[in-house]
Amino acid sequence: MRQAEPDRALTRADVGPWDQAAAAFAAHLRDARNASPHTLRAYIRELATFSAWLTAEAPDVTAPSQLSGGTLRAFVAARAAEGLAPASTARLVACLRAFCRFLAATGRIDGDPSALLRGPRARRHLPHWLEPDEVVRLLAVPEGDSEAARRDRALLEVLYSTGMRVGELVAADDPDVDLGAGTVRVRGKGRKERLALLGGPARAAFAAYVEVRDRMHGSGESDRGTFLSIAAKRGGGRRLSDRDVRRILARHLLTAGLSGKTTPHTLRHSFATHLVQAGAGIREVQELLGHASISTTAIYTHLSLDALREVYRQAHPRAGSR
Repeated sequence: MRQAEPDRALTRADVGPWDQAAAAFAAHLRDARNASPHTLRAYIRELATFSAWLTAEAPDVTAPSQLSGGTLRAFVAARAAEGLAPASTARLVACLRAFCRFLAATGRIDGDPSALLRGPRARRHLPHWLEPDEVVRLLAVPEGDSEAARRDRALLEVLYSTGMRVGELVAADDPDVDLGAGTVRVRGKGRKERLALLGGPARAAFAAYVEVRDRMHGSGESDRGTFLSIAAKRGGGRRLSDRDVRRILARHLLTAGLSGKTTPHTLRHSFATHLVQAGAGIREVQELLGHASISTTAIYTHLSLDALREVYRQAHPRAGSR
């Protein structure tokens, strides 16, 4: 998969100490931390905004070594005053703290000026998910044996069967899929790999799609992508993008008469919710979703609290004591 290069503008030969530090941080995120392209783009964008703000509001701060906690807090406050959402403010604070820790660890500054920097606690909203009968309606929409119908049917079945993120789906290549074992090797956030599971309907839909896909486009290269644009359209045979998948889903949602706020991630929410409703443990769901923290999984498996309470009641020796 092609690696995004959002820090290219920061590698000019004539950059100053600030840009040099930002470029080194970007390389550290990409190479040492295995940050996702999305995180890399977001952090570089935040640092560029910080640099522009320093030029306008704190022109005496010309190098990382001159950063102070007060300057960082003033920038965060300014961004919040502009209407930055709490979740985005929290991400900004995380970016600045990671940057300052990197500067301190590499000897570019003495101490960590972000040590006392705190962001707002982002609200956790219950995710939007589809009921099982709504998923069935959606999956039934792509009808027929055309290339587009088979592709869309396989795409929706795989998204719901595996709980993959849309970015993980479009990054998949044929060698990642093992129909015999019913698994897909997924490269998640931070390039961490996990195995996702394909159910029977997803395997059948995928096999049917591959048959017509290879007939229309040839067997192709192993890294050309698994889900491709159809032959009848300009640029047929190229790897689908996130945006392509969203357009495909939006079209089928309209036909199924389902909520327009449904996104590919809604199928991920639905995957986790339905597993929990059927009695799956939160740890198992965490593994299938590829979450590093179980607290993140709890957002998706919002119905698991009663199950956790029951496990606690049965297992903890003083769970019932007053």
